[in-house]
Amino acid sequence: MEKRKILNLNFSFQQAMHYHINGGMLLMGAVLLAMILANSPWGDVYASFWNHEIRLQIGEFNFFSHNGHHMTLMSFINDALMAVFFFSVGLEIKREILVGELSSFRQALLPIVAACGGMLFPVLIYYFMTAGTPAQSGLAIPMATDIAFSLGVLNLFGKRVPLSLKVFLTAFAVVDDIGGILVIALFYSSHLSVHYLLASAGILAILCGGNIFHVHNRWFYVFGGGIMWYLFLQSGIHATIAGVIAAFTVPATPHYKIGRYINHIRENISVFPASDKESIVLSKMQINVLKSIESSSDRVISPLQSLEDSLHGMVNYMILPLFAFANAGISLTAEHGGIEVGTPTWAVMTGLLVGKFVGIYFFTWLVIKTGFAGLLKGMTWVNLTGICLLGGIGFTVSLFMANLSFAEAPVLLAQAKMGVILGTLLAGMLAYLVLKLTLPGQSVQE
Repeated sequence: MEKRKILNLNFSFQQAMHYHINGGMLLMGAVLLAMILANSPWGDVYASFWNHEIRLQIGEFNFFSHNGHHMTLMSFINDALMAVFFFSVGLEIKREILVGELSSFRQALLPIVAACGGMLFPVLIYYFMTAGTPAQSGLAIPMATDIAFSLGVLNLFGKRVPLSLKVFLTAFAVVDDIGGILVIALFYSSHLSVHYLLASAGILAILCGGNIFHVHNRWFYVFGGGIMWYLFLQSGIHATIAGVIAAFTVPATPHYKIGRYINHIRENISVFPASDKESIVLSKMQINVLKSIESSSDRVISPLQSLEDSLHGMVNYMILPLFAFANAGISLTAEHGGIEVGTPTWAVMTGLLVGKFVGIYFFTWLVIKTGFAGLLKGMTWVNLTGICLLGGIGFTVSLFMANLSFAEAPVLLAQAKMGVILGTLLAGMLAYLVLKLTLPGQSVQE
């Protein structure tokens, strides 16, 4: 597919970054509120609230059920709403591959290699710290970077941050998301049901056929993705993967080409008065022309671009803060009266704080020193240190991985969540200090 055929998909980078940054600030507030409530006299009420059942029922059929069991509010957030989050992530990944920072090999090489190092080293550190213990199953917890939180910290420096650093951080965080999605698909599936898998494959074929035959109605892909999510939920494959797969079937080309749209406007613009002094009461013909232009405007935006733009607000301002509020409420005191920490706490914290930094920095240094890529404009080895530390902010996907890893071990889950929060806070604070000292004292010109 030629880039010129895709309508201005890359415009979304700055707008998406704006949503991520503001969403990151809201996430921080949700985390603080959850921690306060969980350790207050209302802690039991907070904990029990998430066990309420959720139903979307017609007769005996409940859409929000799994193998005959109704979803709780917590499982609805983690399995249903997070599928919408991963659908949004899938759209963003597809855009980056088509026209963004991952659209060419040389352009994508640096963030891809950096992300690989940032996933490998935390996993190795976690493994060596937990090998042979029940906590070993949480290997994937420290491998992710939270793009909203990390961009939120970076935004504190405003225009002092070169755009290249924001692009690099966003690109390797997107690759991190791809890695996390693969891990969920490969290692967090159980008791696969062939019948549901075949049915979901049929829905996928229909969605792919819609793309091939130029079906541009975005609700076709949303509805099909919803059915696929339900089938995945029953099949044994983690349901959030359905969101990513459905996103990749959404067309990236508009129904109308931009040239055709502009010509359509030019042909109809003559029916409107040239002066502002003319009557503001429109004729029936003028109203019909405006409606025709409005309809054409919708069709000149690709379904991928339209859905990505529509979902950013919902994901960053509702779904992720709600996920954080539900999952970050960790009781700081254990049954023995001390702080609830253990091997998973230290392993996750070290993986995020040390593993992410060393992996991203070392692999970036390696690919540059071998001549396969170079430092981006405005990037130095010093300010790169701060960006690598930001990679240790793993909040959202790390908490999600913790839930998948220790769903049947509440003590280990609480300890792992504590490690996620400590690692994220320390990485964020260190990154802020380093960037404060290394970024230029005034706005940079791109």
